[in-house]
Amino acid sequence: MNQLNQVLPFGLTGDNLLLVLLTAVAFMTVLAVWYALLERDPMERRARVLADRRAELRGNMLKDRSQNRRQQESLSVMRRVVKLFKLAQSQQSGKLTDRLAHAGLRSRDAVTVFLFFKVAMPVLLGAAVFFLVYLLEIGHLSPALRLCAVLAGAVLGFFAPELYVSNLTSKRKLALSRGLPDALDLLVICAESGLSLDVALKRVGNEIGAANPELAEELELTSIELGFLPERRQALMNLNRRTDIPAIRGVVNTLLQTEKYGTPLSQSLRVLANEFRDQRLMRAEEKAARLPATLTVPMIVFILPVLFIVLIGPAIIQVINTFLS
Repeated sequence: MNQLNQVLPFGLTGDNLLLVLLTAVAFMTVLAVWYALLERDPMERRARVLADRRAELRGNMLKDRSQNRRQQESLSVMRRVVKLFKLAQSQQSGKLTDRLAHAGLRSRDAVTVFLFFKVAMPVLLGAAVFFLVYLLEIGHLSPALRLCAVLAGAVLGFFAPELYVSNLTSKRKLALSRGLPDALDLLVICAESGLSLDVALKRVGNEIGAANPELAEELELTSIELGFLPERRQALMNLNRRTDIPAIRGVVNTLLQTEKYGTPLSQSLRVLANEFRDQRLMRAEEKAARLPATLTVPMIVFILPVLFIVLIGPAIIQVINTFLS
């Protein structure tokens, strides 16, 4: 303590320094508490929040406008290309619209975008392969192989949009098939509670939206069409046309028969739900029964060689050491 007193300036001692520090800490604590309890002007804070929110909305609006402008410009270019090559023929347009609807692409310009990429992708991939094999000389291929590579890139670009749409369609149909039994169980509950078909479809769509958004979208769209189309049959047929799944086709036929003959809706849906649940169980049992045959080849290729090495390896090493010695 005496050494500390000698170091401190202005004749301060250790006790005086401790007192000053404690006083400063107490003052800062009181100041922080006072600042926290200080009543601010609520109108000023509200005005500041509203100004920040207005600036954020203005920025989002300008961003959306710029994005929409770029999208419209891109779509206008695509429309001109499709119109120039006369790709959108009336006979094939309806079939192509249904194919894209099966993949979940139901926008107004989906056909135009698909046809544009059908023309542009061969050129783009062919040019990319040409740049790689001729200019960068990747692979050091012969002239014949270079030409074959460019042609292969163009052919792949021609079939790339088809493969993309087919992949989306298969994934979407699988998701719809998996979620249909649970949706039918919910429809049975809604029908037994006295809800009409359109209200029941809307309620089921809201309930299964997180688990199966594809099926929820289809059910909600069918519910809307049941409300404003002049014929309810047309709304159900549109559901069948958009999905093109045998299970949903059976549901649509059952609903049409219910509408036509006046049979109880809950009873028909319960029979369908039990049938689809049994089909799902049978598919699971079929996959389980097919599993041993599927695992045979991986076991032969990957497990048996390792097993042979572990069992026969020490004996082979001992024989080799015996002959060498």
